[in-house]
Amino acid sequence: MGRPAGNDAAAKLAPNAPPPIPAAPDKLPTAKLKVPAGFNIEVYAAGMTNARSLALGDKGTVFVGSRLVDKVYAIVNKDGKREVKVLASGLYRPNGVAFKDGTLYIAELSKISKIEKVEDVLDNPPKPTVIFDKLPKDEAHGWKFIAIGPDNKLYAPVGQPGNNVLNDDEHGLLRRMNLDGSGAEVIARGLRHTVGFDWHPETKHLYFTDNGRDWMSEDVPEDELNRITKVGEHFGAPFCLQGNMVDPEFGWGKSCSEYTAPVGLLGPHSAALGMRFYTGNMFPKAYKNAAIIARHGSWNRTKKVGGDVVIAKLNKDGTMKSMEPFLTGFLEDNKYIGRPVDVLQMKDGSLLVSDDWNGAVYRITYGKPKMAGKS
Repeated sequence: MGRPAGNDAAAKLAPNAPPPIPAAPDKLPTAKLKVPAGFNIEVYAAGMTNARSLALGDKGTVFVGSRLVDKVYAIVNKDGKREVKVLASGLYRPNGVAFKDGTLYIAELSKISKIEKVEDVLDNPPKPTVIFDKLPKDEAHGWKFIAIGPDNKLYAPVGQPGNNVLNDDEHGLLRRMNLDGSGAEVIARGLRHTVGFDWHPETKHLYFTDNGRDWMSEDVPEDELNRITKVGEHFGAPFCLQGNMVDPEFGWGKSCSEYTAPVGLLGPHSAALGMRFYTGNMFPKAYKNAAIIARHGSWNRTKKVGGDVVIAKLNKDGTMKSMEPFLTGFLEDNKYIGRPVDVLQMKDGSLLVSDDWNGAVYRITYGKPKMAGKS
């Protein structure tokens, strides 16, 4: 999408198509994955084609969205064992899932639906009820991540309908609405494509990852970590890139000072997706309130970057202080053996990581394995 014509080097780069079926549990790359000293990683659940966004129910059910297939899954703990159920099917790009007060919200390409009392009907779930159907139908950057904020509103983004375009007022934005789909309003513009956001546990500011444009260079622009401090901010796309570089096509006559700069940069084309602030007590204190970010990994770089989970620690002013590796090993000899998409903190403070390449979810714990729990 948007690849320049006549560029032989660029013509060799293309997205990495994942395997058509999930990996068998004994074929998962768990033994090759690396976490810091004191941490453990294990398979939480497998067998979910294109496992993407994660949400946690009140009764411990983990809901898993998908982008390339029509299904939403539920990982259920039953009699000490985990079981994967197909919760909904026949959906179109049901990437986003969010849970609140017994209700699961599902974001497809152009609409948002809900299933009420979902954990009570896992064995015989009803068809999702549509609550909002006014989202654009563009395939380009059309899959959605959704979340419910501390204001009890549902947040849903709409990406740019192309690589780097002068989009209309219905694209390149983040909007919020009431949980019944009413009262929708745009709260931020100038986004290219965010597939992950969360609220800082202390300031309550919304932080979001945003993927930079392609086909400008292998090394720029970098993906961004952004912060919304007030309604109506504009974050630069497609005029300003990574907060300090005007776009060669659309930046003429513009200045990056006109837009809200990112609080941190997350690597060129690293495809930073899901992010959550860690608020649990299982991990060491150094991880408290840090942002845990899944980087899906680049495709339009000769030497790939990302394909990992990183820890972004913040300064007192809310800007990014450092970015450190946390979960690595998905990239081997410049080829992917897995691709992380989303992260989710469990009630016990452990962390789940989804992998759409293998159709699996991993669990990261801290401490001696016998204390941290077994799958």
